[in-house]
Amino acid sequence: MKFPIAIEPGNDKQAFGVVVPDLPGCFSAGDTLDEAFAGAREAIELWISATLDDGGTIPVTQPLAKHRAKREYKGWIWGVVDVDISQFEGPAERINITLPRRVLAAIDRYAKQNGESRSGFLARAALDEMRRAG
Repeated sequence: MKFPIAIEPGNDKQAFGVVVPDLPGCFSAGDTLDEAFAGAREAIELWISATLDDGGTIPVTQPLAKHRAKREYKGWIWGVVDVDISQFEGPAERINITLPRRVLAAIDRYAKQNGESRSGFLARAALDEMRRAG
């Protein structure tokens, strides 16, 4: 799952601050941009783990452009952190489903273009839709 992150620029005396706008209270920092991205990934994983442990759900992420338009992030650097959320969902279970060939081909093309497996894409798409439906 891809999470937009906002990075407050740092300098010689101040670290880069990181906020994950879609995950309330999820933030991190790093002395360099590379450390800021690494810290963001760790913060996201910890946030997801704690939220799921407390019975919560992972919110649907908003488009990067929507976050960039907010005044509080003016002048901040933007990025996206891709986190494999399957690690939080327990062991996999094999199922048998039937789909029209045309739909399956479209799924495979999309998954491949986005660096996902068929199963990973289907699981993520289903979870995203259920989160949206609330």
